[in-house]
Amino acid sequence: MRQDSPGRERRPAPRERSGVIGRRWPRTGTEPVTARSAVRLRLLLGGVFMPLFAAAAVLFAVWAAHSGPGDSPGSGVLSALAGVCAALALLAAVDLLVVARRLRRERGAAD
Repeated sequence: MRQDSPGRERRPAPRERSGVIGRRWPRTGTEPVTARSAVRLRLLLGGVFMPLFAAAAVLFAVWAAHSGPGDSPGSGVLSALAGVCAALALLAAVDLLVVARRLRRERGAAD
C-alpha cells in the first residue's frame, strides 16, 4: 500500500464505496451484502467492442464518401451510421476508462 504522508497508509476503496460519492441509494435489504458487479466483463466487452465500433465508423464514413447520388443506401444514411458507430466507440472508450479507474482504486494502485 502506498503512503500519502509519513506514518499514514492509504487503503484501497472497498467495493461498496467505489462510486464517485459512494452509494447512490440506500440498501433496501433485498440484495446481498456481498453483491458485486461484473466489472471484468465490462472491461472485456469494452475492449472487444470499442475497436469494432471504431472500425465500423471508419468503414461507413469511407463508404459514404465514395457513394454516388443515386446509390442505395445514400450517403446520408451511411453518414448517420458512421456517427452512431463513432458515438458507441466513444461510449465504450469512456466505459473502459471508468472501469480501469475503478479497478485501480479498489486494488490500491501502487505508485
